[in-house]
Amino acid sequence: MLKRFAADALGLSDIGKIIDPKDYDKTDADDYVMHEDNEQIYFLIKTKADEYCFTNLALIHVDGENAVSSKRTLRRYSYYENAISDVTLETAGKIDLDVEIKFKLGSQLFDIDVQKDQIEKLKDLYKALIRISEIYKENKKYVGLADASLEKAVSVLQGARFGENPALDQECQKLTDFGFAWLTSVREQYQIKDFGKVFEKYINN
Repeated sequence: MLKRFAADALGLSDIGKIIDPKDYDKTDADDYVMHEDNEQIYFLIKTKADEYCFTNLALIHVDGENAVSSKRTLRRYSYYENAISDVTLETAGKIDLDVEIKFKLGSQLFDIDVQKDQIEKLKDLYKALIRISEIYKENKKYVGLADASLEKAVSVLQGARFGENPALDQECQKLTDFGFAWLTSVREQYQIKDFGKVFEKYINN
């Protein structure tokens, strides 16, 4: 017991371990994965207090107050609603016990320490998060261009409607209907919810 309190006080309990896939079902986070909706775990880091579970759809954070408390708070951050950004990986010095990965998910900053002998596995997660961040930026740009194009087209046609020309009214309605259908299609294409392919490409590859 004293060792547990000492580790918690020194911060050593916060050094995480990357969990092997065969042991995912032994973690608390696995209970909150939506297996019914084909959600699956691709990477899981466990400390004495916390679990960081990366699935194809979201980061599931089982947040513990400290290493000696059994109280946990569950937080779920979907990649669809929370952009990943500012991803960094800090390697270990000679006397360091851990390596560190940092990133933002939406407005939430994560700073996770991992045993330094697991750096190669952590590099896989780093690459996956970097790629998801790049995809989000690229897709946001394409959706923005589509929004601007539709607004411009509707604005031009509406500007030509002075004189109440019935034919122009019909064309405007057709353009609006087509535009919104097209924009919906663009959003479905570029607003990705499932990043399983990215994780499969980089994790353990």
